Amino acid sequence: MSLDTRSGKTVSGTSSIGDTFYPLYQYLFDGEGDFVASVENKLAQARMPQNVELFLSRALAVGALAGLALWLVGTILGYAIFTIFLSDAPTLLGLGESQIPEILLTLKVPILIIVTGLVFGLIGFGIGFGSLVSIPYFRAGARKREINVLLSDSISFMYALSVGGLNQLEILQAMAKADDTYGEVSQEFQSIVLETEYFDTDYRTAIRNQALQTPSDELAQFLTDMLSIINSGGDMTSFLEDQKEKHMRTAKQEQEMVLETMELFGEMYMTLSLFPLLLIIILVIMSMMGQAQDMLLYGTVYGLIPLISLGFLVLVSTVTQDEIGDGYLRPDEVRDDVAVREGLDVMNLGLVERFTGERALFEKVKSKERSYELGQILARPHIFFRDNPTIILVFTVPLSLIAVGLAILYGLAPLSIDGMIANPVGGTFFWLYVPLYINFLPLAIFYEWNVRSRRGVIGDLSENLRKLSSANDTGMTLLESLRVVSDTSSGTLSDEFETMHAKVKYGTNLKDAMREFNNKYHIPRLARTVKLISKAQEASSQIEDVLTTAAQASENQDDIDRERKSRTRMQMVIIIMTYLTLLGVMALLKTQFLDVMSGLANQASSAGGSGGSAAGGGQFGSNVDTGMLSMLFFHAVTLQAIFSSFIAGYIREVDLISGVKFAVALPTLALITWMLVG
Repeated sequence: MSLDTRSGKTVSGTSSIGDTFYPLYQYLFDGEGDFVASVENKLAQARMPQNVELFLSRALAVGALAGLALWLVGTILGYAIFTIFLSDAPTLLGLGESQIPEILLTLKVPILIIVTGLVFGLIGFGIGFGSLVSIPYFRAGARKREINVLLSDSISFMYALSVGGLNQLEILQAMAKADDTYGEVSQEFQSIVLETEYFDTDYRTAIRNQALQTPSDELAQFLTDMLSIINSGGDMTSFLEDQKEKHMRTAKQEQEMVLETMELFGEMYMTLSLFPLLLIIILVIMSMMGQAQDMLLYGTVYGLIPLISLGFLVLVSTVTQDEIGDGYLRPDEVRDDVAVREGLDVMNLGLVERFTGERALFEKVKSKERSYELGQILARPHIFFRDNPTIILVFTVPLSLIAVGLAILYGLAPLSIDGMIANPVGGTFFWLYVPLYINFLPLAIFYEWNVRSRRGVIGDLSENLRKLSSANDTGMTLLESLRVVSDTSSGTLSDEFETMHAKVKYGTNLKDAMREFNNKYHIPRLARTVKLISKAQEASSQIEDVLTTAAQASENQDDIDRERKSRTRMQMVIIIMTYLTLLGVMALLKTQFLDVMSGLANQASSAGGSGGSAAGGGQFGSNVDTGMLSMLFFHAVTLQAIFSSFIAGYIREVDLISGVKFAVALPTLALITWMLVG
């Protein structure tokens, strides 16, 4: 049982419900059974401080309430169906009334109503109970994923500390304090440290207990191997070095598996995204044969296309590995002279916030500081929007609403479906394309600028770390190495090294200078590197092995990123080409089939009206609303363009905003195409 589970904390508002249903829990579940043990284990792995008995009792309560609610709905629905809407009771099993006893005929409708209520009630109970029980499983799975992503860098961090001369206990304590960088891995080591401090457990037993309850099999194996080294008195530094190399290779292998899965998903999307096209073609043919299915057409365009795209996006998000952490580094202990300014500077004024309220003078200082920050934004708004690209939406969204309002005022944006059908290109342009361009175009520009500015720091990181290691190996201190590398290199990172050197010369602590540099860009990958170096330099200024380790970790991440971009480029091309195929087929369907068949139908109708002999042939395609179909085709390719853009961007960069540039380009192709054919 985990430390958090031992505390036995429960929420008072729900404990009474758990107590009420506790007898039902005792009746249904075996306290020593596999299911209860599994839930208890997942509660510990998910770090949910709840007792398993009360947790399952509350789940039963939620399931019972949900089942009761759906039972009532099902009973009312069954009564409405079998007594109001169906005049005759349905025939069951193909048996006629003469073959069924009279008492069963009398009870057939009440039985059907009762069965409907029971089915709905069981479904409700399953949804309520299952949704609550699944929470610790999902949370444990999320923690496992994050631990596996950060484990390689965490082991590199521990190796750097071991090289710096820290003993085993100090390494464990340092890892426990590094939760701002190593997240859930650090949380696992916090459990080890807390168990040794508060439960009078030796750290060997604490490591063994944590290996048994951690959600990550890889971390469990690492802790088990570490325990064997501790018990045998082996060389911890050599062990951590071997584990570092092993998990770097493991990270590449896991990336390879993810990319192979992404390739499979790309092929799936190519097939699924063409399904609405085939359905639209079938429905159009049915419409020409006089069997119009307008609601199915509307449902396909405005329902099926978004649902398929959103479902695929959710599927991809379960496989891709997001960047872990916010990238900010914080002091190991509370310091009155340091305040980490996270988010917008104008909203977080740093040390000024800490002293506000004590005296009126500080209120004045706060006001002046905020005025200064606002002045900096107004003086260089492009830099502000580059560093915070999503803030541009605060200005563009109201502007787009004004633009749409003006279009409605001047009659450019139709307010009815008939008006949209009469002018699908113009109406869609003012309702959709104008807001799209106003919002997405500036966002795409500033986001790509932001990415390139960050890439300028990360791109040269591995090379500059190698240079720092070489300079430090000659006997220079880390500070002197920073100056030498800044003098002999160029680029953003070189300038930042020079800035750090200057800050230290003017009295700033090197660790604080490195933290300020990291928080300026707040990139999680950079934060892990800076954390590793800043922690190691506390023990010694000769840290060439640590710098080499940091360079190896950075190069390993570079290799992973290059492989990911190379492989996902093909998936992105597949998605875009699939969309272009859809656009081309829709345009051909509009020009070479729909318009031609409509023209033939009109000719046949004219011939039938004048000669009478072709009256029967004029029925084919005579009732087709070509204006409505043209609007639906245009909206279909436009929606497909927008969703395909965000899917391609997410696959490429694991970030939805990266798809904004595609969301400007691909719908524009649809607009130009329909201006030519529509």
